[in-house]
Amino acid sequence: MSFNIALSGLAAAQKDLDTTANNIANVNTTGFKESRAEFADVYAGSIFSPGRTKVGDGVTTASVAQQFSQGALKFTSNSLDMSITGDGFFAMTPDLSSRDMTFTRAGAFKLSKDNFIVDSNGNYLQGYPVDPSTGSASSVSLSTTKPIQIPSTAGAPRSTQNVYLTMNLNSTLTAPTGGWATFNPSDKATYNSGSTTSTTVYDSLGEPHILTFYFRRTATATDNNWETYATFDNNTATPPAAGSYFGPVVLDFDANGVPNAPTSASLPDLVLPNTSLNSPPYLNNGAQFTSNVTVNFSNQSGTNFPTQYSSKFEVGSLSQDGTTVGRLTGIDIDAAGKVMASYSNGDQTYLSQITLVKFANPQGLTQAGNTSWKASLRSGEALAGEANSGTLGAVNSSALEQSNVNLTNELVDLIAAQRNFQANSRALEVNSSLQQTVLQIR
Repeated sequence: MSFNIALSGLAAAQKDLDTTANNIANVNTTGFKESRAEFADVYAGSIFSPGRTKVGDGVTTASVAQQFSQGALKFTSNSLDMSITGDGFFAMTPDLSSRDMTFTRAGAFKLSKDNFIVDSNGNYLQGYPVDPSTGSASSVSLSTTKPIQIPSTAGAPRSTQNVYLTMNLNSTLTAPTGGWATFNPSDKATYNSGSTTSTTVYDSLGEPHILTFYFRRTATATDNNWETYATFDNNTATPPAAGSYFGPVVLDFDANGVPNAPTSASLPDLVLPNTSLNSPPYLNNGAQFTSNVTVNFSNQSGTNFPTQYSSKFEVGSLSQDGTTVGRLTGIDIDAAGKVMASYSNGDQTYLSQITLVKFANPQGLTQAGNTSWKASLRSGEALAGEANSGTLGAVNSSALEQSNVNLTNELVDLIAAQRNFQANSRALEVNSSLQQTVLQIR
């Protein structure tokens, strides 16, 4: 019996040594969670055994339990490196159509050849579908997740329909004595010098065109009206009758330098008809404008308007709603795991929201290798949710979670396990000596 007890002690000490050695070996493994060997005594008896004098039957390994405490964060310059501060796991699948999920805390991600976010083993990071404009998840369920793909372009171009313009017109400027000559964009004497601005608009093929605005004060110095003209691609080769410019519309300001009420009458829209723009000499590339281009003299939210103060001409806001084909310029991931792509044409689009899951008993997870786990009966089912909400942790972009192994503690445990092994070896040796002594009795 004593041999078996000593042997069980040796096996337990060896298990402790193996567990400690594995922790030490993975001290630099991203997302690794240290393990702890847990032991229980062995006791066997019956109703007829003398319980008060019964000796135990040794020791057995009850469990090698992983400890899911938070590891330190290591910050990087790669926005696809991600870590979780708090509870939760990333959900991964081995291929695009698989629902066989593994779960990991190792967030060293990269792009595949098809622009999907994958780990070092080619597993696909899962995300929730979102609204491209707001980033709101349409469903928070593992059944609706899909691999996250980063498009390299911003999609099909969109022709401009609206331009939004606010500015300050210098009230000290006056019209020439005797009034203006007929407006001519090539002749600076026919408008107030320095009172011009321009923006880029796009046709249906995404080709850029320059829309330039000219302003001139009307005949009298006491009149707070300004005529506004526009030219398309500085097309001044044709006479005015053929439409070399658009306008004028008259902007009317009161004595305080703000638009006269009602604003809709004092600041009429300048409309560029698409029937004119879609024909020579404007467009000759096979493209078109799908609707009129309307110049709105306000910001896009309709809260700011042009002014006429005694200061130099200055543009307050100038924007338009058309786009050309854009190339990917950057990826941003916030604490909620929302992935937003920025493109060279100015578009910013939400692509997905990174899926995080939690378990009732993380220590019940089954190890799958490569710093990943699978759900089991002991862990409970995976519960999906949004990062940075409830008990799920926040996602940190450009950061990796390091191993939670404390090397100092592991080296101390290694010494203790070694001494335990030596003590059990000594017990085995003593048992052998006693049996040898008995066998030598004559």
